Amino acid sequence: LLLRAAGCRRPAAPASAAAAWLRGAAHRGLPSAGRRRAVLPAASAGAQQVVTSFQGVAVRSLCTSSPHEHPEHGRLVYKGNLAKAVLGVRFFSYSTSIFNLFMMPYIMLKTGIGFESLFIQAAFYGLIGFFTFVTPVTLHVLTKGYVIRLYYKDEMDTYTAITYNAILAEKATVFHQKDVKIPDITKMFTTFYAKTKSMLVNPTLFPNPQDYNHLMGYDKSFYFNLEEEKEADERK
Repeated sequence: LLLRAAGCRRPAAPASAAAAWLRGAAHRGLPSAGRRRAVLPAASAGAQQVVTSFQGVAVRSLCTSSPHEHPEHGRLVYKGNLAKAVLGVRFFSYSTSIFNLFMMPYIMLKTGIGFESLFIQAAFYGLIGFFTFVTPVTLHVLTKGYVIRLYYKDEMDTYTAITYNAILAEKATVFHQKDVKIPDITKMFTTFYAKTKSMLVNPTLFPNPQDYNHLMGYDKSFYFNLEEEKEADERK
């Protein structure tokens, strides 16, 4: 019995000694190496949190930044809601025109139109030519003045209008407010003229109505000199 009791107590002795040593170390304080080992993981965890938070801020800033922000053009005051529709229609028109050009020799070879009468050939070429050339040109003429985006520089009182050119690339037109001319007769595809180029905008899409009023010159004061009008009438 004594040996069994001694055998049971022998493995417990180191555990109790280790527990006692840990309790004493807690009161006396850990060695410097132990403290450094304990501090390093905490410091690395803090650095990891800082890096993670920085990455989160960078990702949020990239996500919230608008691709239409151009400081060199000024402040964005207008954005057209039909930009994608105009681009899609014109791209489809160009695609069909290219397809017609490539398919025309094949159709002529298979149908034998090249050997028919001159009238049939003229009618066929006219139909193909209309859908190949006339439609894209007409769409370009009608939509070339549609303003995709409009920027404004307050210090210079200038505007930068972004439109689509003939090859569906963005084109920037810079003009001063004094260059804006309002047509005497309301036109379907023209809101104002920037020098000699027609521009089309939707007044309801301006976030700030004052920007539209300044663009069109409606915020200028109008006054009439009655004496000058009387003198002009007398001279007549």
